[in-house]
Amino acid sequence: MEHFIWNVDPVLLHLGPLQLRWYGLLFVGSFFLGLYILQWIFKRESRDPVILDSLLIYVMVGAVVGARLMHCLAYEPDFYLSHPLEILKVWKGGLASHGGMLGVLFALWLFAKKYNENYLWLISRVTIPGALTAAFVRFGNLFNSEILGLPTDKPWAIIFERVDMLPRHPVQLYEAFAYLTLLAILLVVYKRVSFSVSTKILPPLFLTYMFTVRFFLEYTKTKQADYTWDLPLTTGQALSLPFIVIGVIWFMIALKQIRRG
Repeated sequence: MEHFIWNVDPVLLHLGPLQLRWYGLLFVGSFFLGLYILQWIFKRESRDPVILDSLLIYVMVGAVVGARLMHCLAYEPDFYLSHPLEILKVWKGGLASHGGMLGVLFALWLFAKKYNENYLWLISRVTIPGALTAAFVRFGNLFNSEILGLPTDKPWAIIFERVDMLPRHPVQLYEAFAYLTLLAILLVVYKRVSFSVSTKILPPLFLTYMFTVRFFLEYTKTKQADYTWDLPLTTGQALSLPFIVIGVIWFMIALKQIRRG
């Protein structure tokens, strides 16, 4: 069986000693597309979008710092604790979505305090562009030929020629399209329910869906962490479980509040 061969150069442009990589373009581009989504949300709810430029900076910094720290401390702790300055070298790669989530939550809390915004309202609205960014990050992983799937003989398997000649699950695409589906679901819910219900229900919907998808797709991925433990779970699954539990409990509480009116 012939499989699709992926051999795209992860570097889009060489600018002298600098490189413009597909991953960086998709990552940063997703934040600016998300900014347009938030502008639409703010206008729809008669809020002043003038603060969105500041919000973008808070969210981008929180996402990068949180994702980097989580990758270094959860996936390669031995190396980074022995070489702490390497943590600062973000351009070498290594970002973990679980940490990015925590970083964004902390950044939103700081932003809400400074600008006197409702924290829960902010979280609920940022879930929508957040799903878009998650999808674009996985497309970036595809261009980097990283976050590889396990070998398989499925007809839709992809050979990542820059790594080896084994047909593998295109797990980056599985996740990317799952997150684009989440984006569509969040938008539909947001447009069909009241603003107050959106505030209650969007965050737990986001958490439960995203990290349940992440948990089960880990079964199709190669090992990501550089260590092993006795639990029958990958590092990604172990990090996803708390988010799933929080999401389910939050969802149940939100539904009770909605029923009470």
